[in-house]
Amino acid sequence: MLRQALRWVALPLALLLALLAAPLSAVGPLRAAVVGRLARLTLTAAGVRLQITGRPTQAAALLVANHISWLDALALLAAMPSARLVAKREVRGWPLIGAIAGANGTIFLDRSRPRSLTASVADVARVLRSGTPVACFPEGTSWCGAAGGRFRPALFQSAVDAGVPVRPVTVRYRSAEAATTAAAFVGADTLWASVRRVLAAPDLCLQLTLGQALHPGEGASRRSLARIAQRQGVG
Repeated sequence: MLRQALRWVALPLALLLALLAAPLSAVGPLRAAVVGRLARLTLTAAGVRLQITGRPTQAAALLVANHISWLDALALLAAMPSARLVAKREVRGWPLIGAIAGANGTIFLDRSRPRSLTASVADVARVLRSGTPVACFPEGTSWCGAAGGRFRPALFQSAVDAGVPVRPVTVRYRSAEAATTAAAFVGADTLWASVRRVLAAPDLCLQLTLGQALHPGEGASRRSLARIAQRQGVG
């Protein structure tokens, strides 16, 4: 109980620190160092142990991960802090988290306006061309279970347009060496309920596996890249 109580104090403090540090993490040479440390600090404050398999890189690439929890984004930033995130527009309205995401240059997608997707893909391609990696969750929503959802191909077009590799990333959660759904944030679940489960989990380990880069060849399509990335990253 004491450990859980400490997490309830530590997590808001870590998020508040991240918000106060947002001006340093938005631009400039300090961005990666600040973002990486704050992401790790926030995971630790929530009682989450991060385990990374594979070699992180800060080179331009489209990082595509399966999506289970709000913690996934923190893990990606802890491993590759120079990356810009892609998130659904609703995240902007989350307490503290939305403000931090906006200040850190998150690219927000408006899923209620499909016609805006073309502009969003162009925005991601522009960031990739600048040499900055971009991390996204192409399932379009979070899933609870090993199978996950289908990778939607739209954002893969940005990697094709920018001529950069796609790097699949697998996210898994374990507790006491067994798979767990404690961190899942799906369906009608609320962020508040998910946070409560995470803080109550006794030994939550977030396993992040960085796969081999997929280099789009001549004539590569977003659909073929999405299929291969899904098999490599989740299957």
